[in-house]
Amino acid sequence: MNLIANFAVLASRRMIFDLPVCDLNWEDALTFINELASLPVGQTVISFVNAHNMLLMLRDADYRDVLAHHLVLPDGIGLDIASRAAHGVSFPANLNGTDFVPALLTFMERPKRIGLIGGRPDVIEKAAQKFSEHAPWHEFVVIADGYFGNAGNDHVKAEIARQKLDVLIVGMGTPLQEKWVAENIGPQHARLVLTVGALFDFVSGTVPRAPKLVRALRSEWMFRLAQEPNRLWRRYVLGVPLFLYQVIRHQYGRKDRILRAAEMHGAEMQSLPVALLPSRDKLAS
Repeated sequence: MNLIANFAVLASRRMIFDLPVCDLNWEDALTFINELASLPVGQTVISFVNAHNMLLMLRDADYRDVLAHHLVLPDGIGLDIASRAAHGVSFPANLNGTDFVPALLTFMERPKRIGLIGGRPDVIEKAAQKFSEHAPWHEFVVIADGYFGNAGNDHVKAEIARQKLDVLIVGMGTPLQEKWVAENIGPQHARLVLTVGALFDFVSGTVPRAPKLVRALRSEWMFRLAQEPNRLWRRYVLGVPLFLYQVIRHQYGRKDRILRAAEMHGAEMQSLPVALLPSRDKLAS
């Protein structure tokens, strides 16, 4: 990102579990990310983070480090709960990938070459078809399904480079997709990279969305649990109470973390040579 874009991102974030999360509303987020996709240099990687992602981040330091370099968008009611606890207000918008990415594709009026990676072969082909119907002025290119493994990694990277993409959408599940992008995708591959989890399953119709009323009530997680109880019961039945515990723990520990950070900063200043410390005249000015 250039300096202007970087400043805008930093100015529009709030800390959740010590991770900066974007707090733009829908219109501002669409406008801002569309501009980032049009920059002639640099790269922005976007991740959509919900309560489950946050719990993964707390026990996976590598995943946290990767997210810290991404533009992170808030997904779901769990992030609102954490925001209310830490900042007194919910996020301005629920920027979940399933709704936001199709909206972004519509918002991008200038045609883009958009690469897709992830999902089963039949799922990603169907998703590409649906995307083309949704926004026919863009060109959607299926790069690879999500099962190429280490043996196919170099081939996938070479294909991405060959396609000269503007946007790359990666749906391989968290935290695999974020780590894979961090290790393999650079600015030469695409100006904008979106890590989208199960988006291709929803877009292709392989996995049904909750009814609009359920989504409006922010209860789609309950619908998904009812649809796939064997796969998702641990994430929600055990994960929801654990997430609420972490919200409380981080809120009560926030003051101590700030004080520790201040003490560390003070110790670093004291260790600097006298010549490097700011003079009284500079401090006064």
